[in-house]
Amino acid sequence: MQIEDAFAPVDPLGEALHHLRMNGVFYCRSEFSAPWGVAMPPIEGCLMFHVVTSGPCWLEIEGVEPQQLSPGDFALVPHGAGHRLVCEPGAEAAALFDLPRELQSERYEVLRHGGGGTATALVCGAVRFDHPAAQRLMHLLPPVIRMDAADSPQAEWQASTLRFMAAEARAMQPGGETVITRLADVLVIQAIRAWMARDPAARKGWLGALQDRQIGRAITSIHREPERPWTVASLAAEVAMSRSAFAARFTTLVGEPAMQYVARWRMQVALTLMQEKGARPAELASRLGYQSEAAFSRSFKRYMGVPPGAARRARGISAVA
Repeated sequence: MQIEDAFAPVDPLGEALHHLRMNGVFYCRSEFSAPWGVAMPPIEGCLMFHVVTSGPCWLEIEGVEPQQLSPGDFALVPHGAGHRLVCEPGAEAAALFDLPRELQSERYEVLRHGGGGTATALVCGAVRFDHPAAQRLMHLLPPVIRMDAADSPQAEWQASTLRFMAAEARAMQPGGETVITRLADVLVIQAIRAWMARDPAARKGWLGALQDRQIGRAITSIHREPERPWTVASLAAEVAMSRSAFAARFTTLVGEPAMQYVARWRMQVALTLMQEKGARPAELASRLGYQSEAAFSRSFKRYMGVPPGAARRARGISAVA
């Protein structure tokens, strides 16, 4: 590789955001009237989002200051934690699955609840991310991210997107769930970008490493081609650094040595392919550059804590160490 090639345009953080493509677990249009409150259950491995389209709403999560949401606000609960949506702080909340819901499709429903007072409307969703880069990014996010329409420099397009989403949720024409999913993709990415721009925590650890000119490029190379027989020397050459300087900088920024990251990333990819695509260990061993299925299985158990066969049967195992 020529030195100038090492710095061809690349956006490692952008690639991580690119993989934030949602697979919906469920979507819900909620029509509430005061007094009202709904307790959302924990949903492991999911990100939950709430779009307030009209009326007042408060979001309560244990250990986090209650968040007042206004029409046009967008809130993310990235880690699948249980939380409450209420008309005012401390209001009584009924368990979500104890309330009657009107099923519109396999993954879309309408929820109506409350005492007949001031009305609030929301569009809510619970979604999963299959790609390991997306899962790792989700793991690093704070307990809640709120995008305030009034303070957002993108307020105009955000308001338009929310109106479009609300209209689709009301009408549910053919393809409506797909439209809502794609609009939610955009809003989730924008909320995460806004968090990264304002929170110093987004410039540390793995996220900070992605933003480093050389280490970010090395991480992108690992993500794109996990099957390559990477060594510290070949990764260093990829980004035009000396072997020793690269090794030290990678460990400092990422928090683990480069070859440990390579092995862990391969196992995260393998776990996703097993759980989402039904891939078998023998196929993955060849696909990810291992000499034998036995070598792959040993590495998988070392990083994931269980044999590949057990992980293939259990969706709940985390792909993020």
